Amino acid sequence: MALTVNTRSAPSASIAALTGAGLQPLLARIYAARGVTSPRQLATDFGGLVPLARMHNLERMATLLADAIAARERLLIVADYDSDGATACAIGMRALREFGAQVDYLVPNRFEYGYGLTPEIVDLAKTLKNPDILITVDNGIASVDGVAAANQLGMRVLITDHHLPGATLPDAQCIINPNQPGCGFPSKHLAGVGVMFYLMLALRAELRKRGWFSERNSPSSPALLPKGEGSVVPAAGRSNRMEPNLGALLDLVALGTVADVVRLDDNNRILVQQGLQRIRAGKTWPGIAALMKVAGRDPARASTYDLGFMLGPRLNAAGRLDDMAVGIECLISNDPAAAERIARELDRLNRERRLIEAGMHDRALTKLDQLSPQDSYSLCLFDPAWHQGVIGILASRLKERWHRPVIAFAHGSGGEIKGSGRSISALHLRDALDLVSKREPGLLLKFGGHAAAAGLTLRAADFERFSAAFEAAAQALLTPADLARSIETDGALPAGNLTLETARLLEQQVWGQGFPAPTFDDEFGVVQQRIVGERHLKLRLARDGAEYEAMLFSHTAPLPARVRAVYRLGVNEYNGAQKLQITIEHWEEVVKE
Repeated sequence: MALTVNTRSAPSASIAALTGAGLQPLLARIYAARGVTSPRQLATDFGGLVPLARMHNLERMATLLADAIAARERLLIVADYDSDGATACAIGMRALREFGAQVDYLVPNRFEYGYGLTPEIVDLAKTLKNPDILITVDNGIASVDGVAAANQLGMRVLITDHHLPGATLPDAQCIINPNQPGCGFPSKHLAGVGVMFYLMLALRAELRKRGWFSERNSPSSPALLPKGEGSVVPAAGRSNRMEPNLGALLDLVALGTVADVVRLDDNNRILVQQGLQRIRAGKTWPGIAALMKVAGRDPARASTYDLGFMLGPRLNAAGRLDDMAVGIECLISNDPAAAERIARELDRLNRERRLIEAGMHDRALTKLDQLSPQDSYSLCLFDPAWHQGVIGILASRLKERWHRPVIAFAHGSGGEIKGSGRSISALHLRDALDLVSKREPGLLLKFGGHAAAAGLTLRAADFERFSAAFEAAAQALLTPADLARSIETDGALPAGNLTLETARLLEQQVWGQGFPAPTFDDEFGVVQQRIVGERHLKLRLARDGAEYEAMLFSHTAPLPARVRAVYRLGVNEYNGAQKLQITIEHWEEVVKE
């Protein structure tokens, strides 16, 4: 597939403002190309966070929870089965217990109950836990039937979510969601874990106002301190509650935010930066430390790459293949040995997930060999052998390969199939599904999600009908130009910046969705090349009289003598020594005229 390489535009006025404030010139150029115009946008202190009062219903929900805690009512968190839901649940469990609440959690098994607060989950919650209040995290905004069922059973529902709402909101006692109608919270990309963190901040403020904490309060309660900041003791039974340091939860906020691939706007970057600083300082919970250990990563050099590509997949593996309760237990454990045992189980599940995914990917490519993907605006694939927990990853891989919105389906139950979709930036996936539902009433049994990712349920017999309807919607919403794949880079990297020090500097910044890590575009001579690990190419490249180590992953064919490469810088550590490593993401042969 043809690919165009474009250089991001970096306004000179923004570069001047950032360098004038003392920012290193290369960083100034990179940040300016991402829309940063003022040093204020790069501030990472809490003063830059959007105030609590900006979130609709936040103070009201905090008041309701404070009343429930004082009345000793039973609270039950209903979590989602991905990293965002797991970290949001862990924050709720840790903070609410510290506040003195009677709280437990329930995470639905995706294979038995599907997504969200369904009537079946409500019945299960009533039977197993008999709570007074259900608190959803990272779900619930579309759970109209589930909330109605809870109301009938005498349970109140508090919804915390960040997904886009449907035409009708559930009849919950209270809803907080930056994307619900009437909410003026400007950070619309706040993850579910971010919403829960804001709620805990508001609840602490409400409890403080009521004099809930001991007069001998402390900004750092021993019961809410991770490794490196004192002993961990249970909150239950303490006669004098000390005001907890909720900043200790920011490593969880950072993990959930990055792993959920939400846009890293100014507000989210503050939350992620603060969480990374805690991890680098060793002030992290046993579960996060254990996940770093089994992933072979150094906490002192923790980066958004570690959160998104090393820890997130291991945590998600529990929800994809087993039960996300395993992941939540890892995050809420205060016992380092127990946390490490669970983390090793998550690592095993992730290895199993990768094997399953590889097989599914091969089958998908075989199917596509019989079609002409480049002639369509979308791809819909179904295979009875596919694993329901892995179809989202498969859709993501195929989307990257073909640069089209992709929905992959696996068998559900009762003659239904479950779909998980991923989309390109030009098509809002949930809006496309909404268009299908309006054009074909009754075709979609359930659907929900956001711009980049969504899930849906169909009758198995309707797969072909849906494929045609989704293709029609994609054609209505996209142009041929939208399907042309392109790579944006930060242009040429001056030879003086092609150093280990630059790699370290870039590694320490916060990058992610909507704020991509920098890549560069230069010509190199290929001095040496050899296959390593049977699947990758290890290279020695030359430029301007210097030579550099490089890797081209998942590629074994030899490169020509001279290439134009799109690449990123990294730090390769081996036996305690660090070296600069170039990772090639795209290359083209340079032909001399």
